[in-house]
Amino acid sequence: MRRHLISPILFIFIAVTSNQAQVSALKAQVDQMADAMQPKAIEWRHHLHQYPELSNREFKTAAYVEAHLRKLGLEVHTQVAHTGVVGILRGDKPGPVIALRADMDGLPVKERVDLPYASKERGVYVGDSVDVMHACGHDMHVSILMSAATILTSMKSSLSGTIVFIFQPSEEQAPPGEEGGAELMVKEGVLDNPKAEVIFGLHMSSSLEVGKIRYKPGSALAAVNSFEMTVHGKQTHGSAPWLGVDPIVTSAQIIMGLQTIVSRQMELTKEPVVISVGKITGGVRSNIIPEEVKMVGTIRTLDTAMQRIVHEKIRNTAINIAESMGATVDIKIDKGYPVTYNDLELTRKMLPTIFEAAGGEQNVILMKPSTGAEDFSFFAREIPGLFIFLGGMKPGTNTAEAPPHHTPDFRVEDEAMPLGIKTMCYLALDYMDAARR
Repeated sequence: MRRHLISPILFIFIAVTSNQAQVSALKAQVDQMADAMQPKAIEWRHHLHQYPELSNREFKTAAYVEAHLRKLGLEVHTQVAHTGVVGILRGDKPGPVIALRADMDGLPVKERVDLPYASKERGVYVGDSVDVMHACGHDMHVSILMSAATILTSMKSSLSGTIVFIFQPSEEQAPPGEEGGAELMVKEGVLDNPKAEVIFGLHMSSSLEVGKIRYKPGSALAAVNSFEMTVHGKQTHGSAPWLGVDPIVTSAQIIMGLQTIVSRQMELTKEPVVISVGKITGGVRSNIIPEEVKMVGTIRTLDTAMQRIVHEKIRNTAINIAESMGATVDIKIDKGYPVTYNDLELTRKMLPTIFEAAGGEQNVILMKPSTGAEDFSFFAREIPGLFIFLGGMKPGTNTAEAPPHHTPDFRVEDEAMPLGIKTMCYLALDYMDAARR
């Protein structure tokens, strides 16, 4: 009788041990392949860095990715959300569907880094001819996911499940009047056929050393909303301001008033809030007070209730200040990106995997929430998601001297890629293994 009770338990133990041994063997293969293919990954990265393309215009980048995925023999879908590319790897055994994501677009920034593969590309942004640069590491994201696709495809016969490789356009926001990015990919069903259970993504960090990873459970990145204001005054000669209504002075007062929303009206010990005016235009010459002034800016929040309050206060502040000076103001706040939320249970479950990939807990850092934003949030709003940060800064560099993202001097090191490749592969393999238990 006792033998009959013990045998099933012993059988389960043997099966689990066998699965763990198989996953360990696959991870060893990942390590070996990630190191071996680094020269190829660097070649891909340098090519992508040298030829960046703006949001919704990633035509050559998409073709480059597509050619690679077809060479691997994957099921490939193109023109998803305009220029997105999706590769589907169906393992030989049944199991969960896991999505891995990389973003592809560059920025209207002129590169100032002295590199042999520095960008000299130009594009059109809001009607203007501009320089284009990968000033946020998206070239690295694409190269890492291309590499992960290569490695995981070689393991097809051992995979228990399906992996969807999402190469996403327009993370930096679609041009005015266009849809794009993760939101449009979701709308077009990228997570539905096959139906993904979870999604993983990573982002380079220029201020974190190579070999390190940062993570944050829950609200990791802020919701972002852009705003536009047009302040309407009354034009007059600059020598007689009392005959008109000055929209420039009114705009200055509004800008200062917006800062008191952050410093005096929001509970900053709960979550941070940022309101920044990034551009102000108005007037034609020194002795004319103009008819109107236009302002654009950004709003960052990490709590949806606070987000609603901030939007209301921005409108009230601007309208009341304008009215007090005899002006009027039109305000538009876009729907923006939601908070990037790392699913708590998924983060807890996959944290040991990240520790293992990074070579120990000492290389994995729990971060504070960031007021940066990411449209990965649209994926993670639909299914459990986990978004982490990969160190790209040369070891020994003073963090304060590391050039920020979206600047001409931004750079991340090629040596960061093996850890990124391993981490993406490990996450897929361990999630599949957990689903079998």
